[in-house]
Amino acid sequence: MTRHATGTGTLPHSVAVVGASHAAVHLADRLRHGGYVGPLTLVSSEVHLPYQRPPLSKAWLKGEAASDSFVLRAADHYPGNDIEVLLGTTVRRVGREDDGIVLSLDHTDGSTGTRRFDRLVLATGARARRLDIPGADHRDVLVLRELDHAHRLAERVAAGPVVVIGGGFVGLEVAATLRGLGVEVTVVEAGSQLMGRAVGAGTAEFLLAAHREMGVRVLLDVKPVEIAVDGDGVRAVRLADGRDIAAATVLVGVGAEPRTELAEQLGLTCDRGVVVDERCTTSDGRILAIGDCTVQEMHGGARIRLESVDNATEQANVAAAVLLGCEAPERPTPWFWSDQGPWKLQIVGTAGGHTDVIVRTDPDKPQRRVSLYFEDDRLVAAECVNAPADFVALRSALARGQRISQDDLADSSIPLKKLLGSVRSA
Repeated sequence: MTRHATGTGTLPHSVAVVGASHAAVHLADRLRHGGYVGPLTLVSSEVHLPYQRPPLSKAWLKGEAASDSFVLRAADHYPGNDIEVLLGTTVRRVGREDDGIVLSLDHTDGSTGTRRFDRLVLATGARARRLDIPGADHRDVLVLRELDHAHRLAERVAAGPVVVIGGGFVGLEVAATLRGLGVEVTVVEAGSQLMGRAVGAGTAEFLLAAHREMGVRVLLDVKPVEIAVDGDGVRAVRLADGRDIAAATVLVGVGAEPRTELAEQLGLTCDRGVVVDERCTTSDGRILAIGDCTVQEMHGGARIRLESVDNATEQANVAAAVLLGCEAPERPTPWFWSDQGPWKLQIVGTAGGHTDVIVRTDPDKPQRRVSLYFEDDRLVAAECVNAPADFVALRSALARGQRISQDDLADSSIPLKKLLGSVRSA
């Protein structure tokens, strides 16, 4: 794996973080807790205090939480820790000057300015991917990535049927939430299974049945070709096979595109994201990048994107250590989760190169399922549906590199917690 140079190793005089979501806020806190006392600035194009994004498709949409209930930190946290937060501020241009970085800023009040910093961290995140079909630019064709998007979607709940284009995590979370509110929902997925890039076929089939049981209409192997408009409103989503699916609102959930514009201005290597090494260092050896904007180089030269709160936290930990001149912590096994109505999906590890799969079910708990993925005889990943205790045990086992017999794991009558505990103590 390419390892980029790490600069002088001296503590920075000032740090700018472009972006103010989970990765950025966690990095700022780690720097302060680690003893960094210099100027520390977060730059956010949004006007809201940094907030959690997972509730947008669930608690917020159901009206169970006000926007101020899922801010990442209370308003007084930032001045209390001498963290400057520039809200409603866009970085128009970034450039190098001597040994530092200069940001050209545009503010929502119309003012502009420049700021110079010693070190730069890109936490620019990703934007929701849009559709390039007729009608996709209509105001009632929405995405869900930011709080303002969630406000708009919530306003449309009572307007009539919703078509969700894309059967990934966000689309399915929204579909389940809307069904719980009594909304007629259709999910349109171009692939042959739900969550095709994230889970195995068995887990996808299990959750497909779950969504249909909830009353969500799910269409696979179908491609939207037009958003049909009648007067001022959306009327339907037209499919390639000629069918029209009635809709008053369309939510597009077909993935996200990393925001790499600033990295490209700086001449940093980008490949479907800002390329970083295991120290979150970009190709120039000095600028760091964390969170959803990044692509990580792995052993063997492969590059992967990990979009999750866990990844944001771990990359922030690493970047803080690098800026503080400390040894970077070893990255634990990545994990993810998705709450889809009453169905909780938890994933640990990556199953891309698996050779075997073991599925554990319980006739007395039909809503529970665990899929275990092996490369030869080594457990590499697990998908747990409504099995949080098993997820915790498996995450711990993967963190330890624990070897477990496939024959033992295939016996669903033995609880995983007991099996993994006995192996650990053996």
